[in-house]
Amino acid sequence: MNNKKNLTAFRTIITKEVLRFLRIWVQTLIPPAITMTLYFVIFGNLIGSAIGEMGGFKYIEYITPGLIMMSVITNSYSNVVAAFFNAKMYGHVQEMLISPVPNHVILLGYIGGGMARGLTVGLIVTLVSLFFSELHIEHPIMTIFIVLMTSMLFSIAGFINAVYARNFDDISIIPTFVLTPLTYLGGVFYSISLLSEFWQTVSLANPVLYMVNGFRYGILGVSDINPWVSFSLIIAFIAALYFIAYRLLKNGVGIRS
Repeated sequence: MNNKKNLTAFRTIITKEVLRFLRIWVQTLIPPAITMTLYFVIFGNLIGSAIGEMGGFKYIEYITPGLIMMSVITNSYSNVVAAFFNAKMYGHVQEMLISPVPNHVILLGYIGGGMARGLTVGLIVTLVSLFFSELHIEHPIMTIFIVLMTSMLFSIAGFINAVYARNFDDISIIPTFVLTPLTYLGGVFYSISLLSEFWQTVSLANPVLYMVNGFRYGILGVSDINPWVSFSLIIAFIAALYFIAYRLLKNGVGIRS
């Protein structure tokens, strides 16, 4: 019976989150599609025609997996950080915490909502990319697992950001000053083989690099990083961040006064 109740609670949280971002689809789904279309036009067609090939592919084909992954990362993160922060502000979290719903069900519910938005936007961007380049998936299973795990990872990261956020400015600091630089320097627009040996080594400290290259390997079959290293590190990141997020929720950090 408890499992049935937990499943009901889990589905309720996810449904609420999905309806929340679908209700304001003009703000949550259309802007990323427009932004990525501009990336394809400017970087793919205009600049890409001057660059030529990269990694044995047309430049627009090379950056397509990175652009899809960038949209998944940013939207998975932003959905959870905004949703959980609002729940804190309006007291919804306190109501859930005093209910018999386990903490891990609450956490997984918000993670599921973030993944739903991230993957939805990722699918939209993928459809947009078909207007600019041909998309052949070399390793479908790897592609699916990498995008699912990446969406989960950044949903958890958004949750942790929301826990510590005290005002609306706090939920924009990490995306602006941490997430965006890591994404742009994560091999979305270039291969790290073009960098000097020193900067290649520095780039290896960027976790986004492993996700972008893992996803690129799944689609194109090429990567600057061993795909199994990328796969293993993403799992390790998920485990570490989930443990932190669960402990924060259990201890009521940033929630209970």
